[in-house]
Parts: sequence; structure tokens; C-alpha cells
Amino acid sequence: MIRIVLIDDHAIVRTGYRRLLSAEPDFEVVGEAASADEANALVLRTLPTVAVVDLSLKGSSGLEAIRGMLARHPALRILVLSMHDGAGHVTQALKSGAHGYLTKYCEPDEVIDAIRRIAGGRRAFSPEIADILAGEAIVGETALNALTPREFEVLRMLARGESASHIADSMHLSQKTILNYLSLIRQKLDADSDFKLLHFAVRHGMVELGQATTTH
Repeated sequence: MIRIVLIDDHAIVRTGYRRLLSAEPDFEVVGEAASADEANALVLRTLPTVAVVDLSLKGSSGLEAIRGMLARHPALRILVLSMHDGAGHVTQALKSGAHGYLTKYCEPDEVIDAIRRIAGGRRAFSPEIADILAGEAIVGETALNALTPREFEVLRMLARGESASHIADSMHLSQKTILNYLSLIRQKLDADSDFKLLHFAVRHGMVELGQATTTH
């Protein structure tokens, strides 16, 4: 039996996934969570085989949830199922420990097949994600890939207009630590202002243009 947990901040989405997956005779959905903190507690309580994770969660992101769950349950297999299909999100999800990545545009059968593949120790990617990974392999390491998953998340939250103190609260870190991360990010991206960081984030699809704003 493949034991599955669903990590998504929209209850209606989780309900849809539960109905889809519960119809499979070898699947058992053993829990749901809407945030990284809830996900961490859930995997300790249920010890699932596979976690289906969205990258946009309440508070900390799905990247934080992936790292937190794997720290508590190293045998867990992770399938990201997200609206984000940019190279940066895919690369950072894999760096965080994901074993597969599908977009929410995929067909239901693709989700079912991906879960079985990942539970069996393999990897699974939707065709557009496989193309992105192939392109990344050809191009080589970019400035975006030089960021750690945590640096990526700090930059994404900054570009969305969140202050250093709010980012610190969301990630359960000190404000000083967040400021240190921002200093490292500026060095890696050769950016001497928040405006340049914002421009970089938008150009690489980390945030939508309507979401992006500078903070002071």
C-alpha cells in the first residue's frame, strides 16, 4: 500500500486530489496539511510513503516543507505538484530533495503514474519539466542555480514585498539571519539594490509581475 499525504494550502484542491487518489486500490491518503509546520507534524504522525507538495503554502514555502519533512522522515518520497513551471522553482525543488515535479496542468493519470514511479524509487517529471531540466543541463550553472534553496526562498519572499522581519517570522529565523542571507544573495547575483533583486526575480519567473514590489 502506498501511503500518501497531501500538502497544499487550498482545501478544495486537497479534496480533489483525495478523491482521485483514493479511487486507486494501492493508494491510501493518510493525511492533509496546509502549511510547512502542519506538514512536519503530519509526516511524524503518519510516516507516509509519498508526499504530494505544492510550493505555495501558508507561511513558509513548499521548499521549506520538503526539507522539514525529509529531516523528520528521510525515507519519504516527494512529488511536487505546482503551478510554478520556471527553471528556478524546478531546480530549487530538486535541491531541496524532491524526487519528481509535475505542473498542475497535467492529466490525472500522470499524477497517479508519477506517485507509483516515485514510490518505487524512480523519478517522475512532466514533459515540460523534463525539457527545462534538459535545457539547464546544456546551459550549465546559472546565477539562479548558485542560490541555495533557502536563499531562493528569501529572495522570492522579498520580491513579493515582504519585509525582512516578516520573512524571519515565516521561516522561524532571526531577522539578523535573514539580513545575512540577503547580503549573500546580493553578492551572488551582483545586485547592489533591492530593485535589481526584484528585476532578477521577475525575469526568472520567481514571482508574477503583479505580485512583485520593492520594500524598504
